[in-house]
Amino acid sequence: MKILFITPYIPSLIRVRPYNFIKYLSRRGHQITLLALVPPGESTDSLTELRQWCRQVQTVPLPRWRTLWNGLRALPGSTPLQAAYSRSPEMATLVRQTLAADTFDVVHVEHLRGAELAPTSAPVVFDSVDSITLLFELVRQAGPTRRSRLLAALDLARTRRYEGRLLARFPRVLVTSPRDKARLAELAPPDADTERIVVLPNGVDLAYFAPADTPRQPATVVFTGKMSYHANIAAALDLAHRVMPLVWQTFPQARLVLAGKDPPPELLGLSAEARITVTGSVPDLRPYLAQATVAVTPIRYGVGIQNKVLEAMAMAAPVVSTPQAVSALQVEPGREVLVGESPQALAEAIVALLSNADLQRRVGQAGRRFVERHHDWDAIAARLETVYEAARADRV
Repeated sequence: MKILFITPYIPSLIRVRPYNFIKYLSRRGHQITLLALVPPGESTDSLTELRQWCRQVQTVPLPRWRTLWNGLRALPGSTPLQAAYSRSPEMATLVRQTLAADTFDVVHVEHLRGAELAPTSAPVVFDSVDSITLLFELVRQAGPTRRSRLLAALDLARTRRYEGRLLARFPRVLVTSPRDKARLAELAPPDADTERIVVLPNGVDLAYFAPADTPRQPATVVFTGKMSYHANIAAALDLAHRVMPLVWQTFPQARLVLAGKDPPPELLGLSAEARITVTGSVPDLRPYLAQATVAVTPIRYGVGIQNKVLEAMAMAAPVVSTPQAVSALQVEPGREVLVGESPQALAEAIVALLSNADLQRRVGQAGRRFVERHHDWDAIAARLETVYEAARADRV
């Protein structure tokens, strides 16, 4: 198939879902044209790889002044700030010119931030990824700061209305989890065909995130992710202040490593405790997962699939998680991952793994087998092909 991919940012190892869709669809013989916005501060490092996989790649800068102007214009209107953020007359022109110059079987549009970039003259598969309505509802209840809770509340009503109209605009809508599908289905009109909302989970690159042939460091607990993201901030603070003090009662030598880009001041300050390391941006998270005795994901709220869990499991790092972080995965708690709801339960699971090398090995190997069975990107790309065919046959 000839596929036009439109994204509000550059697919990369950080923007892992569109990056791997493009990579594996290309391997399966499809011809892909990528049109990507470059928002403020966006890395362009992955463009070299993308140009190897795509027939054509074109980017359009999205200056900071434009994002601020988009937000100001959207405030009195009905378009959510998330959707208005990426409005770009230059990208709109490029999309029109690209569709006029060539014929495509399907157009793939990524995320709520890209929704305003979607054309109306071709069958579109819209990848919502998550329900942003659901995310804002959770942030409003459990966000780590008053600012995060207020921002979620500010945009919630508009986002509900906007996501409620997705099925009227697009032949197929993708999400990563059944919970996100259920929320979008609730928002849709009563007569909408909610079977056109398709759950397509994230995968993990099993060759890239492969178990390392090196010994793990003793008593090392690792949490990975983009540390400026509010859910990760809340999780890291919970881990440092509520979970690790309980672990240190049994393992006073245990180390906590927070690995990921853009940690805010409240996380950087945690390194005042000698047993906590805050790395900031690192070129590769794999060494941290390879060295970890335990990979922990103490997310108190979230939507979609937690890629950090899949990546740790793929590297055979034993995972300790809250129920929220694995709610989209069909894992067997106690076998493929250890689950704890409270700080006490999380600490007990971490201590159990630190105390038992055989348990570390068994949980790590079971996690690797799980992602091999259920989260292979090639198999997910094959499922995406069937969604594209359905969208072509059943265009709204």
